[in-house]
Amino acid sequence: QISHAMDGQSRKHRILMVSDFFFPNFGGVESHIYYLSQCLLKLGHKVVVMTHAYGKRSGVRYVTGGLKVYYVPWRPFLMQNTLPTLFMTFPIIRTILIRERISVVHGHQAFSTLCHEALMHARTMGYKVVFTDHSLYGFADVGSIHMNKVLQFTLADIDQAICVSHTSKENTVLRSGISPDKVFMVPNAVDTAMFTPSSNRLSCDEIIIVVISRLVYRKGADLLVEVIPEVCRLFPKV
Repeated sequence: QISHAMDGQSRKHRILMVSDFFFPNFGGVESHIYYLSQCLLKLGHKVVVMTHAYGKRSGVRYVTGGLKVYYVPWRPFLMQNTLPTLFMTFPIIRTILIRERISVVHGHQAFSTLCHEALMHARTMGYKVVFTDHSLYGFADVGSIHMNKVLQFTLADIDQAICVSHTSKENTVLRSGISPDKVFMVPNAVDTAMFTPSSNRLSCDEIIIVVISRLVYRKGADLLVEVIPEVCRLFPKV
């Protein structure tokens, strides 16, 4: 999607991935950024990741495949998010953009303050920017109302946005006011080369259901608690 958004897929880009959420923190956004970066590296693109410091992990680090990661010396203040400062982040973001000769800035996750600030600064400097929204958010609670206002401000001048489902696309368009023509849907998927069913089954009649998710309310953990007993009651082999 990033290559297609520019001058064609034959051109090699220098891409900056920006988010508050990256390894060693664990989650879907972190994994997505890492594996997307690895795939882009294999295609011949240059990829750099920018995130905040995690404990003693600060400065420049290199991970698998030559992926360069900037752990900038900012500490998170809430849920791994850095304190929003707007202008104080501009010097270091500008330095990274110029030093790495970046051509595309790709921000991830609506709740990442670092993502929002990097996108705004990049557009100020004339860079191409792409935003990926990984989650669904509401419209009525205080947190969602505040975030939707910020999202409208940040996405007003981006080049393209990517969502992980058609529902996510509708949600992002309604929350941000961005034109639907700028939003592309790239569905979530499981890499079957890395995740394959075990050939050793405990029983041929046994049905095993695996739920891959963080056990939080926003992910439907409360629904899972209600569904499991009912499923086991209706299907004894589960």
